[in-house]
Amino acid sequence: MIDDWILRVEQLSKHFGPTCPDCRRLTGPDTGRSQCPRCGTVWACVEANLQLNAGEVLGIVGESGSGKSTLLQMIYLALRPDSGHIWYRDNGGPPRDLTTLDRYEARLFRNTKLGIVYQRPELGLNMRFSVGGNVAEKLLLAEWRHFGRIRARTAELMVKTELPPERIDDEPPTFSGGMLQRVQIAKALASRPSLLLLDEITSGLDVSVQARVLDLLRRIQWEDRITMLLVSHDLGVVRQLARRTIVMKNGHIVEAGLTDQILEDPQHPYTQLLVSSAL
Repeated sequence: MIDDWILRVEQLSKHFGPTCPDCRRLTGPDTGRSQCPRCGTVWACVEANLQLNAGEVLGIVGESGSGKSTLLQMIYLALRPDSGHIWYRDNGGPPRDLTTLDRYEARLFRNTKLGIVYQRPELGLNMRFSVGGNVAEKLLLAEWRHFGRIRARTAELMVKTELPPERIDDEPPTFSGGMLQRVQIAKALASRPSLLLLDEITSGLDVSVQARVLDLLRRIQWEDRITMLLVSHDLGVVRQLARRTIVMKNGHIVEAGLTDQILEDPQHPYTQLLVSSAL
């Protein structure tokens, strides 16, 4: 077994609602629904297991409501799981269970070890702050305090993400959609995180803009060897970035393996449907 893992998720579950004795029987991939018809509880993620190795890009695919974004938000520590564990370790050191962190510890971990890029820039950026202000916010939360270092780091990240550094004081609404995704990437990378989370980052972008954003992410991953977790409904995006992929449906992981293998020889009927619909 590969022993260079950085993140390991074990039996992670999250539901929304009161639950009833029939919930689990009446929900899941076999029934085609996540919401219990008896009590209305939504089973957003059920006993998920995954391992993410250092320097790897792992894809999570599935239709809207499959549970992939809920799983991502639990890993980002923005949503507390009902049960299960999220193990994290640095450089092969002793693992920490992130589900045991208190609110302050979780916030500090999120701001120093994790970065996230959302589908909608307004979720990841303060649209009233300048580009420099957005990156500075991330660095201040990561306990950077020197203004000159913060300013220099922001300019460095703008160059890295192919943004004109002379626009460091411009506000996000003056940027195009593709440039806003680059601003989000710059902010996410600010504190040199161990893990970058990408949530449907190319949805809504023109094909040419999408291609440039993906090229940027491939370059960053190659240069920095940063570990990435990519959520997308677009199998083409996953194929371009992710070495391994897991497939989710109705809150459950139904298939996992090498991306090329899953896309060329899908085993689960749902994965077969996803792949055939993308052709």
